[in-house]
Amino acid sequence: MGFSTALSGLNAAANNLTVIGNNIANANTTGFKESRSEFVDAYADSVAGMSKIQPGTGVRLAQVAQQFNQGNVELTGNTLDLAINGEGFFTMAASPTDVNSHIYSRNGAFHVNKDGIVTNSQNQALLAYKPNGLTVANGFSTGGLTTVSLNTGAGVPVSTTEIDLDINLDASSPTITAPFDPLDSSTYSRETSVTIYDSLGVSHKLTSYFVPNAATPPTRNWTAYHFVTDDPLAPVSVDTAPTGTTMTFDSVGKLISPANGQVALAPFVTGTSAADIVATMDYSGSSQLKTAFSVDVLRQNGLPAGTLTDIAIDKEGIIFANFSNGNSTPLGKVALSRFTNPQGLTKLGDGVWGESSASGSPIIGNATEGGFGNLQSGALEQSNVDISKQLVNLILAQQTYQANSQTIQTEKGVIETIMNLR
Repeated sequence: MGFSTALSGLNAAANNLTVIGNNIANANTTGFKESRSEFVDAYADSVAGMSKIQPGTGVRLAQVAQQFNQGNVELTGNTLDLAINGEGFFTMAASPTDVNSHIYSRNGAFHVNKDGIVTNSQNQALLAYKPNGLTVANGFSTGGLTTVSLNTGAGVPVSTTEIDLDINLDASSPTITAPFDPLDSSTYSRETSVTIYDSLGVSHKLTSYFVPNAATPPTRNWTAYHFVTDDPLAPVSVDTAPTGTTMTFDSVGKLISPANGQVALAPFVTGTSAADIVATMDYSGSSQLKTAFSVDVLRQNGLPAGTLTDIAIDKEGIIFANFSNGNSTPLGKVALSRFTNPQGLTKLGDGVWGESSASGSPIIGNATEGGFGNLQSGALEQSNVDISKQLVNLILAQQTYQANSQTIQTEKGVIETIMNLR
């Protein structure tokens, strides 16, 4: 009986050495989670009333349990490298063409395969929620998961719909009564231009001209004329003279008309397949003071077509394609999964796990929400193996192995002694 007891101890110690060796071997494996051997004592079935004197029959392995505590996060500078700070696993497809076969990983070393799909080194695809539109405000479809493709094409142009123009008109400007002519600078006081865009991304120059009128205390009017190239963006009278917009300032130089400072420009017909440009000019921050003419704010919301410049991923897992025109388009939102019992996951190797009856069903959600950790782009979670601790454990496991070997040697000596007595 002593031999089998000592042998169980040898087997347990050998298993412990194997587990510790595996931890040490994977000390530099991205996303690796260390394991520990968990043992329980073993007893033979005892006769009723004899349990108090029943000796143990050794030890047996209960399980090799992985420890899912956080590993250190190391910066890499590679945008597609992702680290999870907190709970959760990356939800992966076993292959880019089989999005319904899910596996799970903490290794966020991703790259783009030949088809433009975000995968890991085993060509297992990262899964995400599909965007509902071209902006984050449109939300993401949480009804199903899809792969992330970086085949984005050109950045979509945006037609101009709003122009913000805050100016100061010099209150000392003399009145001009001559009919306005954009080709004659003596018929207006000042002008300023901004580039706007149509639905095809073609640029057009919008020029605003300002003509001072006679003061009618306590107010004074100015007339603003708006042209795209040589075309007036305002109704024209029967004699084809352009009709401007009246801007009225009070006695302290504040714009009081239009009441909200906004002027709806007449549609500009591009003459191409592009849609008409329909825009609003906002003068709400303008003033009339006795100081030089100035343009304090000049911006518009149109964009030309653009080319892809880079990819960005925020802490919530939203993947953006950034374009040279300044536009950003969401490509997807990384889907994370967590489990009631992560130690019950099936170890599949290559840094991935599979669902099992012991782990429970996956709870799929978003980073930073519902108990999930956040995501850090340009970083990787390192192995959570503590080498110093493992080396100490290795020494203890070696001593345990040697002690069980000594038990066998002692048992052997006892048997030999008994046999020699005969």
